[in-house]
Amino acid sequence: MRALVVALGVSILIACTGAAGLAPAATPVDASVFGGLGTWVDIYDGAVYSAPERTAAQIAARGVKTVWVETANDRAAVDVVKPVQLGLFVEALHARGVRVVSWYLPGHVQPALDTRRALAMLSFRTPSGDAFDGVSLDVESTRLKNAGLRSRRAVALARRLRLEAGETPLAIIPFNPRGLERHPRAWPRFPWMELAEVADAFAPMVYTGGGVSGFDATYGYVTRALRLLRVQTGNPDAQIHVIGGVADRMGPEELAGFVAAVSDDGNTIGVSLYDWMTTRPAAWRALAPLSR
Repeated sequence: MRALVVALGVSILIACTGAAGLAPAATPVDASVFGGLGTWVDIYDGAVYSAPERTAAQIAARGVKTVWVETANDRAAVDVVKPVQLGLFVEALHARGVRVVSWYLPGHVQPALDTRRALAMLSFRTPSGDAFDGVSLDVESTRLKNAGLRSRRAVALARRLRLEAGETPLAIIPFNPRGLERHPRAWPRFPWMELAEVADAFAPMVYTGGGVSGFDATYGYVTRALRLLRVQTGNPDAQIHVIGGVADRMGPEELAGFVAAVSDDGNTIGVSLYDWMTTRPAAWRALAPLSR
């Protein structure tokens, strides 16, 4: 009888996860939460948390539709950094019709910690009971030197989060595809296809500021990055929120090149610069055509 119960349990587990350990096919989720004009806040942005109402008003005034806010990284002291201030910030944004997507940066060194902190995004609630409108994993850390193990852990974490998220949209913030093409040793055999199986959208940090100069070079870099992402994931219709940056390292020509590349691509769902604290008025003016 005990053997029968064990066998039945194994059969159920295989049915739920797939014989190869794959997560079940995700129910189609509305990825529009990742669309439109966005901006970014990380755990080091003390000025945001010291004045959440004022910051939310300023963000809404810029026409931002979605704020991507970091809850923690693997080196933080807690699973959610400044939860009280974060809750007030989320409520202030929601009150102004701005969506909030959380993001967590795993290090892949401590899988149990990464899992707990990723799932904390789903269980987080503000004082009034608000939840995040979407969640995301920033799969960029190379602290774990074994690239194969790093990939397996990143995929396992993404699958677990997708399984637990239910109808909550999940975005993957992948390694910069153009950067990875230029520096393939940074993450050999990056698991594009496996991550694409669970991602409702991708948000590549296509940074050019400080490393690429001029309109043409920026335009080419961004265009190539978007093309590579679609090829690597095997999905020409992948939902993409493209991120430029770092904002204060981009001059007028670089901003113009970034905007032109995204505009000419014509198949992305959202756009932003990293991050709120470094995006100057001139950059908001440059992004204006993409926010309409």
